[in-house]
Amino acid sequence: MNVIEIKPITGRINTVIRVPGSKSYTNRALITTALADGISAINNALFSDDTSYMASCLNSLGIPVEERRDTNTFIVNGKGGCIPAEKANLFVGNAGTAMRFLTALLTLGYGVYEIGGVERMGQRPIQDLLEGLNQLGAEVKSKFDNSCPPVIIKGKGLKGGKAIVNGDLSSQYFSALLMVSPYAEHDVTIEVKGDLASKRYVDMTIDLMGKHGVTVENIGYKRLLVKSGQRYKTISYEVEGDASAASYFFAVAAITGGRVRVEGVGKDSLQGDVQFADVLNKMGCHVDRGKDWIEVSGRALHGIDIDMGDMPDVAQTLAAVAVYVKGKTRVRNVKNMRIKETDRIAAVAKELRKMGISVTEYEDGFEIEPSMPKPAEIETYDDHRMAMSFALIGLKSDGIFIKNPECVSKTFPDYFQLIEKLRE
Repeated sequence: MNVIEIKPITGRINTVIRVPGSKSYTNRALITTALADGISAINNALFSDDTSYMASCLNSLGIPVEERRDTNTFIVNGKGGCIPAEKANLFVGNAGTAMRFLTALLTLGYGVYEIGGVERMGQRPIQDLLEGLNQLGAEVKSKFDNSCPPVIIKGKGLKGGKAIVNGDLSSQYFSALLMVSPYAEHDVTIEVKGDLASKRYVDMTIDLMGKHGVTVENIGYKRLLVKSGQRYKTISYEVEGDASAASYFFAVAAITGGRVRVEGVGKDSLQGDVQFADVLNKMGCHVDRGKDWIEVSGRALHGIDIDMGDMPDVAQTLAAVAVYVKGKTRVRNVKNMRIKETDRIAAVAKELRKMGISVTEYEDGFEIEPSMPKPAEIETYDDHRMAMSFALIGLKSDGIFIKNPECVSKTFPDYFQLIEKLRE
């Protein structure tokens, strides 16, 4: 396994970075354009493991997706809600969005389909989505009856009606249901049981559906209504920069006391992770925003107690910053981090303790008591966000090594190259 050392940065950073397109929007757009009738373009798309799995699976289903990597564009020849293939065995690696969105998409087909992934994918729960789809007239099940992938779909079209789905584990279940609902035979009502996690991702889904001319009625994140018979129009869609990717460079400014402007994502973004800049502002950073950029300037930092329920994917980024602030930092309401690429709460605690950092682990988060990190070799658990966030600690402390840095190809293949450019 490859291991790299992250060298501390000397001098003050003052730079502008452009991050790749949003993974969340790219994978949503691949589904919605696949459902449209005709040719659509997805521009400034993210090309990474997760989006490649999605594109490859759509091609296997008879929905042509052309990759134009030189211009970061996908050209999708949508089939108007039809799934040409009557049989398929799909592999999505550890791409949770692809697994959940494709499971819902395949219920519109007529045939038998199986979708699975790597070993970790077989431990990531999907039962709430399966139950939601079955309530709408689908026939889907966990192959091994363990509430996790692989999933078997017996496609016979989607009837529609009403589904009641637990809201606390993953907003992706709701996004998956929403995107296919216009093609159900009858209107769809999705009721949220409990509180909906990561609401901003559902906002993103509804926003993208609207760009295709499809409307969703959102009643306080408790009930979501989609009229049957709506159809996605073909579009030329510009993907905004990835706010999760941007968080690492905001954190660079915070940790080093420098200034970093990230272009490609701005003040009006619906991405929940764009709020990470606000978190850093609360900790003492100065933040400026424009239509297409956000800039963070580092200052003296203090710990905070914060609910990150709408931005769990940047909780690890905050953990890296929390090492270098004054006072404790408590992260709450991120229980769903435990069902991501790894159990991210446990992983954060274990790897910080390797560095001599005191961490208290809770079911829904963690508390970090800052101190100067000791040299350590960081296990990344094949989790791109562990590699990217813990590398940040090495920008200010000697002796930080990252194992399996290649895992960042899941969402940000050029991450370490951009980190190195900060030294120029």
